[in-house]
Amino acid sequence: MTTETPRPGDALVRVGAILFLIGAVATIATVAPLFLGLSRLPTPAYFVSMVMPLGFGTALLGLLRSARAQRGGSAGAAARRGVSG
Repeated sequence: MTTETPRPGDALVRVGAILFLIGAVATIATVAPLFLGLSRLPTPAYFVSMVMPLGFGTALLGLLRSARAQRGGSAGAAARRGVSG
């Protein structure tokens, strides 16, 4: 366990990574039968594959939120020191 405090966007990055992994596994599971000559999976399995880009977008939003908070924090610290930037 880390003693680091969670920053804005950390939860979004974690959720996005989990969604991306679920979507990646579903994509492999739906494409493999096509290459192996097995019967197709039901349509809902293909819908679960669409979770992968959703997870990517969620993680990207988390990264942007974290960067924005970091930039705001450094700008606020510079303003307190009297440094213009």
